[in-house]
Amino acid sequence: MTPERTRYHARWVLPIAQPPIADGTVVVDGDVVAWVGPRSQAPAGGVDDDLGDAVLMPGLVNTHTHLELTVMRGFLEELAFFDWVRTLTRARHFVLDAERLLDSARLGVVEGLRAGVTTFGDTGDSAAPFDALRELGARGIAFREVFGPDPAQCEASLAGLREKVAAMRPHETPLVRVGVSPHAPYSVSEPLFAVVTEYAVAEALPIAVHIAESADESLLVERGLGPFADFLRTRGLEVEPVARSPIALLERCGVLAARPLLIHAVRADAPDIAAMARHRCGVAHCPVSNAKLAHGVAPLLELLAAGLAVGLGSDSMASNNRMDIIGEGRTAMLQQRARTRRADALPAHAVLSLATEGGAHALGLGDRIGVLAPGFQADLAAYALHEAHAPVHDVAAALVHAGGTPARRTVVAGRLLVRDGEVLHQDPGLASRVQASADALGRWRRSDPIK
Repeated sequence: MTPERTRYHARWVLPIAQPPIADGTVVVDGDVVAWVGPRSQAPAGGVDDDLGDAVLMPGLVNTHTHLELTVMRGFLEELAFFDWVRTLTRARHFVLDAERLLDSARLGVVEGLRAGVTTFGDTGDSAAPFDALRELGARGIAFREVFGPDPAQCEASLAGLREKVAAMRPHETPLVRVGVSPHAPYSVSEPLFAVVTEYAVAEALPIAVHIAESADESLLVERGLGPFADFLRTRGLEVEPVARSPIALLERCGVLAARPLLIHAVRADAPDIAAMARHRCGVAHCPVSNAKLAHGVAPLLELLAAGLAVGLGSDSMASNNRMDIIGEGRTAMLQQRARTRRADALPAHAVLSLATEGGAHALGLGDRIGVLAPGFQADLAAYALHEAHAPVHDVAAALVHAGGTPARRTVVAGRLLVRDGEVLHQDPGLASRVQASADALGRWRRSDPIK
């Protein structure tokens, strides 16, 4: 049980929307923040949690995950993107049943909580992430994926999605809700993009799309060429150029008008960014995954300059290997400075804003999380300052460049979930079960005739 009132004290409090507070206090009443300011002025009463030489800030927002794929950490190394997608899809189909997917999602949530992540924007082809988030007390949106590159599949794909969402929605909570995700242009037809968007708008469901991620995707959309085009032709589908760009395709299908979360946007150009801004879309920026899969560096500074709400995402552990949102921010900073040759690009405080407030707005949750302010939800993360941070001249720079994991405290809606790097009430057999699933994946891959 969470005490009715808790006073969290720390050497530094980072409200994000306001300057850092030295020797600060955050007072939590129930599930909301009641007061933020200097410790010397804090209201009396309640339980004290003195974190000492630590940084206390809003809980991190991981804007894009695939929690059910945590079991694939290290499984798909050094593969070209088309081969990566094909191997992942086949392995998931042949090896990962519902219980294995749920355990994988649980492990992903545990990893995120330990790193100070309190909110997840997850896309998945099962209910496992939704169930794991609810079970472990995290906050998030579970975007249920839908596929169907053949226009003839459209009606059946939509019916299947409706059925899955209908089974999940009665179990929504104040913390965890359902969304939908027409996956990507190489796996979703234009008619399916259109009807899923109409369905999402009619049912007030958040929507997310993988878009403008890779050169192969652009080749398919813009020229009807590349490995995805070749594969679709082997399935008897007619493939032709369909749009100036993947973003232009979404605008023509009506998807952008639904203000979706656009995942990746690595290859968004100036007209694309203008369209995204015109429709006030959110963006999930995944710098490590984008680099690891050799997709390139997204135009993050241009996205921000256009006024888009941008958050940071780890993507799946199949394409990243670690869930470290502060580390994602550092990578984003370094990539943009290398790309623009500007030493002042994306300062440390802007990185932490992306990791919290930016992600909250990208997910449509900016009115309740992402900053420490009275009336906002009490989602908190605290990190110890240690030798690697010393001396501290700028607390934001110290945290971004020296890292923040593991968290000393992770609190969601006032409920303490992590103490001193340990997730409370964690299933002790979880890691061994996930390893058994990983071993099964390895055996399958060694015997798979399609390498």
